[in-house]
Amino acid sequence: MSIGSSYPVGRSTPGPQPARPLPRRAAAPLGLRLLAASLCCLLALTLTAVVFVRTYPGQWLDGALLPRAERGGGYEQQTVLVGPAKTVLGAFGSPTLLAALLGAVLLVGVLRRRLVAGVVGVGMVLCAVMLAGAVKSGLPRPDLQIESSTTHNSFPSGHVAAATALLLAFMLVLPGWARRWLAVPGAAGVTVIASATMIAGWHRFSDALGGVLLGVALFCLAAATLAGWRGDQDTDGGSEGGSLWRGLAEAAVGLVVLVWALVVVVPGLAASVQRGALFAIAAAGAVTMFLVGSVVFLVRSTDFGVRLSGRPGSRPQPSTEPQKIS
Repeated sequence: MSIGSSYPVGRSTPGPQPARPLPRRAAAPLGLRLLAASLCCLLALTLTAVVFVRTYPGQWLDGALLPRAERGGGYEQQTVLVGPAKTVLGAFGSPTLLAALLGAVLLVGVLRRRLVAGVVGVGMVLCAVMLAGAVKSGLPRPDLQIESSTTHNSFPSGHVAAATALLLAFMLVLPGWARRWLAVPGAAGVTVIASATMIAGWHRFSDALGGVLLGVALFCLAAATLAGWRGDQDTDGGSEGGSLWRGLAEAAVGLVVLVWALVVVVPGLAASVQRGALFAIAAAGAVTMFLVGSVVFLVRSTDFGVRLSGRPGSRPQPSTEPQKIS
């Protein structure tokens, strides 16, 4: 007969185990997200063209924001800013200045060993200009018997598309920290070009909006191509809520600064243009800031460097041969 307890000796009852964290769902590849953003911009561009060019409410709204002048029937606004606006457009449309800016994109690409990204950025700007011209010449504008409208089609604006694509071309060759510093002043520069086209009577509000959408769509397509070539993904943890809220806060601050500059800093802007033109300028600036801020946030941690030698996206593999020990 044994004396003792029947319970096992030296064994402890297992306590509650700590809960294992749920595996985080992997984010979609950056190339797919950029392709989705490009398709969204192209869809918005198509809807803008359909609504503002082909429908009565769209043509009427364009005419209400920027009414035709009584003299000559053009869209040139009754303001002292017409002269400065034409000066800005003449300077930006200079082939010499455009060539210098495109050369700067290539130079930055070479200095940062991002020559392929620089070449892609230059091609993106040239494509924006050619596509804007092709759409303007091929898109018919029906006569819907609107007093403040004409059948002359000017959608989209080639100046605005080129300015947007040029700004985003620098985003392909600059590091992430420099992109965020360039986003606000760059978007302000695009807004100045868009405002000048509307004040000078060269384009309507919908034309400026279409130019921005075209430039952003081409950038997303170009960035998706480069990211797919390299197989890039975000290194910042793009799904983290902190990064998202920080990006939204930066975009909101930039938008407030831009609107404040348009209404307060620019001397006499609010008093020099009509209310419709002022609303069109502010709306164009807001859309530009939102779209530029969105794509800069999307590629905030992406390096678009592409090696000219070797298979695209290939990385050196560790050797599997056994090493001799001497």
